[in-house]
Amino acid sequence: MFFIDPMYLLFVAPAMLLALWAQWRVRSAYAEASRIRPMSGLSGAQAAHEVMRAGHVRDTVQIEPVQGFMTDHYDPRQKVLRLSPEVYAGRSLAALGIAAHEAGHAMQDAHHYAPLTIRNGLVPFASFGGGLAWIIIIAGFLLAQVNHMLGNSLVLLGIGAFSLVVVFQLVNLPVEFDASRRARLALVDGGLITADEDVYVRKVLNAAALTYVAATLSSVMTLLYFLFRSGLLGGRR
Repeated sequence: MFFIDPMYLLFVAPAMLLALWAQWRVRSAYAEASRIRPMSGLSGAQAAHEVMRAGHVRDTVQIEPVQGFMTDHYDPRQKVLRLSPEVYAGRSLAALGIAAHEAGHAMQDAHHYAPLTIRNGLVPFASFGGGLAWIIIIAGFLLAQVNHMLGNSLVLLGIGAFSLVVVFQLVNLPVEFDASRRARLALVDGGLITADEDVYVRKVLNAAALTYVAATLSSVMTLLYFLFRSGLLGGRR
């Protein structure tokens, strides 16, 4: 029978509640902004192009559609900005805000924004830590019943692996906030949206930012739980 430690739920409950609220905020803000057509009449792809042009991003960065909902992202390795169908061809304030945010990442890459470079370098380590940390830690707790020293070492190894996820999330926060800041400045200064329209774009981007905050809080609290259960924070194994 699958068992979830009540103590774990106690640690991560604040992050879970924040994540649920953030998801509601995203859907609400997105739905509201999706109904409003920008006075500029631009699509998301066109807005992304204008934002990158204003940010002196080379024409080598391509903009292309990608299937799925909210699958928008910038690929720094291939220099491609991929937008979901609703954003790529959409002519709404929601589409402009999301497209401009991803274009903000392209601007960061073009200008060698240090936190982005660090974040990109942490991706493989965070993927490793996120995928194996739980397995290593649980195996360590089980092994500790037979061999305390080996089990404890394995637990510490797993905690170290998961710490990479936490570091990635902490670095990712300023990257995402900065991309949104660049996006809004480019949209307003370039005349792509009006001051009144910026209110709706800000709602969408701020709501999206909350999801990153929730993810960071979740990883931090999970790490604290591991430390507590390992006895490093005074908890019991």
